[in-house]
Amino acid sequence: MTGTPEFGRGSGLFRRKPVEEIADEGATDLNRTLGLWQLTAIGVGGIIGAGIFALAGAVAHETAGPAVLISFLLAGIASAAAALSYAEFAGMIPKAGSAYTYGYVVLGEIVGWFIGWDLLLEYIAIVAVVAIGISGYFSFLMAEIGVHLPAWMLGAPGTGDGHVVDLFAALLCLLIALLLNRGIRAAARVETGVVALKVAVVLLVIVVGFFHVKAGNYRPFFPFGVGGAITGAATVFFAVFGYDAMSTAAEESRDARRHLPRAIIYSLAVSMVLYVLATLVLTGMQNYREVDPESGFSTAFASVGLSGLADVIAVGAIIGILTVMFTFMLGVTRVWYAMSRDGLLPAWFAKLHPVRRVPSRVTWIAGGASAVIAGFLPIREAAELTNIGILLAFVVVCVAVIVLRYRRPELPRTFRLPGMPVIPALGVVFSLWLITFLAPVTWLRFAVWFVLGMVVYLGYSRRHSLLNSAERETE
Repeated sequence: MTGTPEFGRGSGLFRRKPVEEIADEGATDLNRTLGLWQLTAIGVGGIIGAGIFALAGAVAHETAGPAVLISFLLAGIASAAAALSYAEFAGMIPKAGSAYTYGYVVLGEIVGWFIGWDLLLEYIAIVAVVAIGISGYFSFLMAEIGVHLPAWMLGAPGTGDGHVVDLFAALLCLLIALLLNRGIRAAARVETGVVALKVAVVLLVIVVGFFHVKAGNYRPFFPFGVGGAITGAATVFFAVFGYDAMSTAAEESRDARRHLPRAIIYSLAVSMVLYVLATLVLTGMQNYREVDPESGFSTAFASVGLSGLADVIAVGAIIGILTVMFTFMLGVTRVWYAMSRDGLLPAWFAKLHPVRRVPSRVTWIAGGASAVIAGFLPIREAAELTNIGILLAFVVVCVAVIVLRYRRPELPRTFRLPGMPVIPALGVVFSLWLITFLAPVTWLRFAVWFVLGMVVYLGYSRRHSLLNSAERETE
């Protein structure tokens, strides 16, 4: 390590965590068990699934038409710029918390707080959105085999006649919380196996679907205008964002400095290729007006007489999308744990299971919160709880990587982002641009959460922060 401790740099709202203190990869209370391919699997598991199986159909049908392909490309470009920024930080600061920790170190406590606070809601909402998407495929599969479930348990209030709760979606959230509480080693093994199955299903969709593509279905390519494709990009943005949640597991990686940057890049590259090919097949097989918003690929294959394959896809989707829930629930629990360990939230939340060494308390709380959202909100409303905070996290990380590169050029970096400062600046521009296309109700809900966060920070976090205690000791 180089330099001198940074306590005292910045003050008040903008006091910063010392880089030297947290750049040490050694000591941690969590178990270091994850290797490169397990980390990559967690990243791919978080990226592939939500976009293909849960939102691709909805965006194609309602927002972008065949230009859903452009939506994913735009989101991918913005995401790639941020991914490279995350990769540089991951190789330099191998600690839990990801964007929260990076913002805290470079831009100050108030910035780190709000990114962490936003990600708590965003990640929980993503878990809920994906659970609702899986539930849609589950209902389709049950109907295909002649099992008709009671209407009251098939969806949130207002989504259909007699719907009271999306029971299957809520139970899935609790199931993922149970899996994560079994310990990171066991959970990662399950995740890696299921990711392999999911990639196989996506490849099956692409290869078989290619032979049923009709060029006429691509016309008009922009039925909702170019603006529709851009709005679609903002909607599906979190579907190309799983590497951030994966990077929160830095303290559970056996060699975070070397493995995390590579896992981030590998997972995004693999996922974007599969996304582009899959959306091309979906809108080529079926006119966008006929695409089912909830189980797009299954109904598309059923429409061309491949009902048996549609059932296989539905089963693969149900199993495969579970990995997205796993990755983002892992992310929210590790961000929550890091914030509590830093004193910004009560230390009670940072308590680890004495044997499995996982933050079991916050895992069950996150599981319960996502279950409530999944059970009682339609997928579109649940999705509107996401995206602004994630986009702002991208902005913070891209700005922070520029600032730290010039403020502390001597710090050891196992990965150096190329094209500095152009690439991270592009990440900032793309993210801010996509934010402007989000719905007003998304802004309103974000504003409410932001105000609540300010109350919590001023009423509790600012005074209980470990940096605040350190400042008092030096006075």
